[in-house]
Amino acid sequence: MSEQPGGTGLHPLDAMTAAPDHHEVILENEQVRVLDTKLGPGGQTPVHAHQWPGALYVLSWSDFVRRDADGNILVDSRDWEKRPAKGEALWGMPLVPHSVENVGDEDLHIIAVELKQA
Repeated sequence: MSEQPGGTGLHPLDAMTAAPDHHEVILENEQVRVLDTKLGPGGQTPVHAHQWPGALYVLSWSDFVRRDADGNILVDSRDWEKRPAKGEALWGMPLVPHSVENVGDEDLHIIAVELKQA
């Protein structure tokens, strides 16, 4: 339950403004914003940003390509030696404007707990 449903951050390309079809706010207050993020196979998000760092909890994993606003590849998870497992937690830093393309066969589904006061 969100204290500020659909609340947005200060960044003009905040995920909830620029890519709301792939992010759902499940809790937000002055300290944190919890996002349910989901991207199906073959799906791609619009360019958006995450201005806060946060803990990421993997519900399901699929390979992805993250590109900057100009289309340059920033991350291709197919190059990683190890992929996160279901139930694994990761740390994520703030992200500059980017898009994400699911290039795998499964849903990429992550809960992100963004720390506004970090």
